[in-house]
Amino acid sequence: MGQDPEKDSARGLAQMEGYLLWNAEVVEARRRARRFTDELPWLTTGQRDEVERVYVADRAAASRAMLVRVSARATELRGEYSERYRRLRARCVAAAVVAGTTGGACIAWTYLTG
Repeated sequence: MGQDPEKDSARGLAQMEGYLLWNAEVVEARRRARRFTDELPWLTTGQRDEVERVYVADRAAASRAMLVRVSARATELRGEYSERYRRLRARCVAAAVVAGTTGGACIAWTYLTG
């Protein structure tokens, strides 16, 4: 456990959510495998079990590969958006400084010439 209970809780909840989502994916793959083999009534029990096992393994591998791609892209986007936010914030601060300096100069000019 870390030093921050809130972060630990958030990490634990994210892990639980990931587990539940993955479990739901496996259950769905098994359901689809069963539906697929139901269309092949001539299979023996052993053949049916093997086809279902291969189907579930293939679907799990495809799902895992997709999750890796999505995760990599999310990390990439997080970096891009963080950089854009940093640049936007710097421009806003610069604009505020310029506006403040300009406004101050106008006020000073008004007092000096008035």
